[in-house]
Amino acid sequence: MSKESSHHADTTASTYIDPGADTREGYAISQKSRTLARQQVGNTTVEDRIKQRCSIAVGDFSMADLLRFEHDPIPAAIKALKAGAPIITDIRMVQVGIQKKGHTSEVICALDYGAEIVKERGITRSSAGFIALKERLAGSIVVIGNAPSALLMLCEFVKEGICPAVIIGTPVGFVNAAESKEFLRTIDIPSISNVGTRGGTPIAVAAINECITIFIEGAKK
Repeated sequence: MSKESSHHADTTASTYIDPGADTREGYAISQKSRTLARQQVGNTTVEDRIKQRCSIAVGDFSMADLLRFEHDPIPAAIKALKAGAPIITDIRMVQVGIQKKGHTSEVICALDYGAEIVKERGITRSSAGFIALKERLAGSIVVIGNAPSALLMLCEFVKEGICPAVIIGTPVGFVNAAESKEFLRTIDIPSISNVGTRGGTPIAVAAINECITIFIEGAKK
């Protein structure tokens, strides 16, 4: 299977929606930003859609070249959204930033789970939360923007046979962030990640929100 899709899709070259824009001014700003991103990044594939949104999120078009797509993650995300699969996040900022309109998926945060595991093992709260949520991971959409330890643990779960529908992994930082994303790209699962130490909540949220937008567009046809 191709690691990065080359198939064409409806990239909304002449139409545009932003489910998160609630005012006329907000929509106009969003539309102008997207027009600039299309010109700089390209607008041929669904991967371009994610690259545009993530570049806008950080105000830097060089982010587009750092993104990686493994095993057709966008169709996998759309299929999971259609099924109402849960969206599981590593931290509250990611949970809050995810678009809640236009889909039926519950958006939950790992920090709300695993308090006893933290006390027992002395591991990070996000990692403990994913351990506590282990039975709910299969078929889910996982969005990790900040916790490389949680992403490393999740990758080990996948190697054990517990497979989310798609993983968006963009943890930021100088300790295990780049390494966790490299590990993610070596396993056989649909994923969106980026190269290097950059990343964080804005990238993770932008990637999943663009998948949600694409899902909403498809549902309206």
